[in-house]
Amino acid sequence: MTVDFFPPIVDDPFNFGEISVANSLSDVYAMGGTPLVALNIVGFPSDLDKGILTEILKGGYSKAKEAGVLILGGHTVVDAEPKYGLAVTGTVNPGSQITNAGSKPGDVLILTKPIGTGIITTAGKQNKADHYLISEAIKIMSRLNKSASEAMTRIGVNACSDITGFGLLGHLREMAEGAKLDSEISVSNVPIIEGVMELINRGIAPGGTLRNLESLEGHVSWEEGMSENSKILMSDAQTSGGLLISVPESRAADLIQELEKNGEHQSKAIGTMVERSEGKR
Repeated sequence: MTVDFFPPIVDDPFNFGEISVANSLSDVYAMGGTPLVALNIVGFPSDLDKGILTEILKGGYSKAKEAGVLILGGHTVVDAEPKYGLAVTGTVNPGSQITNAGSKPGDVLILTKPIGTGIITTAGKQNKADHYLISEAIKIMSRLNKSASEAMTRIGVNACSDITGFGLLGHLREMAEGAKLDSEISVSNVPIIEGVMELINRGIAPGGTLRNLESLEGHVSWEEGMSENSKILMSDAQTSGGLLISVPESRAADLIQELEKNGEHQSKAIGTMVERSEGKR
């Protein structure tokens, strides 16, 4: 079982419903599981047009139907701002459950979605992002991690985490610490949404992203000359981000091929897990 809910990060209520459900289901997919049923969790102001809530729930239902998940009901409370998410129940084979702590030295790290959605949605709230960027972020956030999860369970992997509020490096740090390993990634290999760096160059960065970067102090050794803006992007807080998969090197090419076959065309190998060394990691 897992639960997640949050306030709107996009203007369109239907899109918000889709994104929230995709995000809520992601924890189950990251474990190699299958979500089955869910309950709506809703906070909604009493003075706001109920048609907005209807559209949020329609978006959520649409995405749940795509995932094959049955929404059984839910609970609504009066709140100062809209909030929406799901409490999800799923199944996973106990013998093949994937955790975020099972990485082995030499594993290849594969990321299935580009990063940058936190920066784009923040820019959207400030009317500083163009329509294309916002549409691209919505498309990425509303995409289920179902196909990626099915690919990794078929191939067999050692560990996985979905990338959400802690950003890419925050979740990678959790994976490394859970396995008592270090990790090395190439920033140039990390898939990013085209145009997001220009927003950072204009000074746009969510508070959560900046806090993520601050929390990495003492845990990351940056390549010499790495720009502050690149560090911000690697720390960007995501909503319904991709899966970060740790797979044995011997299966990495097969996994990339399987992900491609499943439509996960933005998947890229970004680094490796290595034996722990002294100092920052």
